[in-house]
Amino acid sequence: MAARTVKIETAPPLEFFKEAVDDAIARRQVTSSAETACYLTQLLDRFVRPGALYSEAGVAPDQPLAVVFFRALESEGRQRFLRLKLTGDVALFVSGFFASSRQLVSCDYYGRLGGQAYGTLSREHRFLNELFAELAEKFVRFADVLSEVSAQCLLTDDRDLLRLYERWLRTGSERSARLLREQGVPVVPASEAVH
Repeated sequence: MAARTVKIETAPPLEFFKEAVDDAIARRQVTSSAETACYLTQLLDRFVRPGALYSEAGVAPDQPLAVVFFRALESEGRQRFLRLKLTGDVALFVSGFFASSRQLVSCDYYGRLGGQAYGTLSREHRFLNELFAELAEKFVRFADVLSEVSAQCLLTDDRDLLRLYERWLRTGSERSARLLREQGVPVVPASEAVH
């Protein structure tokens, strides 16, 4: 009996991520510029091979993100730009794509650090200021978009209701609230809670 060869067709990562990001933005009902949606797609594609991101910025991949951020603030020119961008990108990728595997403090930490990095870039780069301002302003919403993409890739487990509930309490994430409701957990904003 001859062995049968099975050919598995797969889309290139950039094509796959574009479709996944567009779908997640639509599902999450996030208002996003086309430029920012494209940036999120490219961010995911770059993290398929993250080594180049770190080497381009002159940063060792094992350096703590806060160290990268502070070194960025001490840098000038292209190094400053690349290190700030790396800080924002890593923070967004980790807080979104691996949200369910992060501890409660980490979600808030990454959100603040990434938001600050993108905010600094928006003030310093007039050609990209709108892109980075949108990323800074809607950091948690875009992290939710990446969480949707991650769930499509089956790399996270959002069945841990306690962790999901704690994330919702800490960040106010609409995606977390929706997932909790889908699991039958009532989600009541603090302003509506009965004391």
